[in-house]
Amino acid sequence: MNSTTWWRRLRHEAARAWIIAEKDIRIYYAKPPVLMWGIALPFFMFLSWSVGRNRPAGALIPGLIAITVFFTASSIGPVVIPWEKRVRTFERLLTAPVSLPAILLGKTLAGVVFGLVVTLIPLLVGLALGARITDPFSLVVGLALAAGAFASLGILISTFPSQNVGSVMMPATLIRWPLLFVSGVFVPLTALASWGRALAYLSPLTYANDIIQQAMGGEGYLTPVVDAAALLVFWIVFLWAGLRLHELGRRRGL
Repeated sequence: MNSTTWWRRLRHEAARAWIIAEKDIRIYYAKPPVLMWGIALPFFMFLSWSVGRNRPAGALIPGLIAITVFFTASSIGPVVIPWEKRVRTFERLLTAPVSLPAILLGKTLAGVVFGLVVTLIPLLVGLALGARITDPFSLVVGLALAAGAFASLGILISTFPSQNVGSVMMPATLIRWPLLFVSGVFVPLTALASWGRALAYLSPLTYANDIIQQAMGGEGYLTPVVDAAALLVFWIVFLWAGLRLHELGRRRGL
């Protein structure tokens, strides 16, 4: 395959991925499981944690933004893919002239868009309450990479062999909650024991929260470059693992 043919195929696959993303955005964003797991849960969880804390409201906003993009972006895959497998639309996609990587990339892009759009809400509220953005570039890059990493995590979670959304969301919760509590959102990394910080490095939310905190004038534990690089690596690894597990499940008829 020469370079011209390769680039043409790449453009076609990217176009198909975006069409799939647009379809998911149009059909699934208003579904009750997406709204509950992606929007209501992080909001009420953060509200229960922040009440009674002697800190300005604006200072709590970076953590709320990190939690929001984490839950919203990662909620699309575990909802949409089992749903489509149950009604057989996922199988129809596989028989169409579109590859499995393009399908999963499209669903990842749907999660990215959903995460970024919903995250605008706490960001605007935070600005109204006195939060400030000191590094707009790091904030935009950090949010985009975080949404990609979390959306691909949702794709990986969706490989759980079930066509029932509730059955998939249970392991999704078991995976996401530990990643949340070791991330430094609730307890700063500097206050964790050495073993706690070692676990924190395994959570993509650690790097998302760190770069958002620094972009909004807070203290960081790592540099923005390290945070961005780590989120990109998580995005690639999660998407690659999800692709391999979906291929395995497809061969086994799951």
